[in-house]
Amino acid sequence: MPVVLFVCVHNAGRSQMAEAFFNQIAQERHLHARAESAGTEPGDHVHPEVAAAMRELGIDLTAKRPKLLTDKLIKESQRVITMGCAPDAAACPAILLRDVEDWALPDPHSQPLRRVREIRDQVRRRVLQLVEQIERTDIEDAPPIDQGD
Repeated sequence: MPVVLFVCVHNAGRSQMAEAFFNQIAQERHLHARAESAGTEPGDHVHPEVAAAMRELGIDLTAKRPKLLTDKLIKESQRVITMGCAPDAAACPAILLRDVEDWALPDPHSQPLRRVREIRDQVRRRVLQLVEQIERTDIEDAPPIDQGD
């Protein structure tokens, strides 16, 4: 099954949201693909404000734990998307990987819930665009997602 890998530094916010949205939408649409997420310096837990914002949409992240980006995860992935690594290139060397697309999303950590909701909605829009592209083409050939929000 094709895999999309979402990467950020701590795997405690944006990449967790993207993985959850992708897997939910893919299941609803019977898309033969799944998502994973990981971080270059994984945190201890999903940010509480991120879990709260996702819970509002019926997605429970309480059992999710940040995990380390590994060579195995990268090799098993047909598409790698970083969630805002360009400004954090030193902490997120994943941006140096082959064929990486960066979505340049702000970090929701320590943001008020109102702002986390905005970021969550940006993540969802981009994941939906990605799923729609994958439905029309091969997962590796789908063009980069438009950065305009």
